[in-house]
Amino acid sequence: MQIIEKYFTGLSKTQEQQFMMLDGLYREWNSKINVVSRKDVENLYERHVLHSLGIAEVIQFKKNTTVLDAGTGGGFPGIPLAIMFPEAKFLLADSIAKKIKVVNEVSNALGLKNVEAVQARVENIKPTFDFIVSRAVARLPEFMNWCRGKIKKDNFNDLPNGILYLKGGDLKEELAQVKKSIKIYHLSDFFQEDFFETKKLVHLW
Repeated sequence: MQIIEKYFTGLSKTQEQQFMMLDGLYREWNSKINVVSRKDVENLYERHVLHSLGIAEVIQFKKNTTVLDAGTGGGFPGIPLAIMFPEAKFLLADSIAKKIKVVNEVSNALGLKNVEAVQARVENIKPTFDFIVSRAVARLPEFMNWCRGKIKKDNFNDLPNGILYLKGGDLKEELAQVKKSIKIYHLSDFFQEDFFETKKLVHLW
């Protein structure tokens, strides 16, 4: 939990409590339904929670911003972002039912009123959103195909509506196939830990 407070000051008591609860909740649920690797459970705050909050370093979602977490797995990046931005609205989607069960149980235990979770493939989701967030669920060109037609036209945040994609490694080949505006943020510019050395956030609009 200290690693969250190191980078994000001014959290409310409710937010502090919700972030603190994540460790116990994910340990409990991961023992029943494996959504986080055993090794990563020991590093939950660095490798999952803080990684998810890399998005919060580049944008502060305004009130009523709608966000789709596509391929949320056990709730990342959606749940940490929903804690950080209680006035934004999050739909967390995954095609695997047991992962959505974990998302629902964790979300309910935290008392998150701004999260809805659905078992669905991204391409079958009907509403449109201000932003689509995800953590490396597919190659970017494929992911963008899934998201086609799902982003609202009217912007009211400080960044243009689009995709915010967390991914590591060399992205040159993937991005060469992308015909959109692109900005890459290096998470090592925000976070000092070695884990973030090769991690990036890609904004596509």
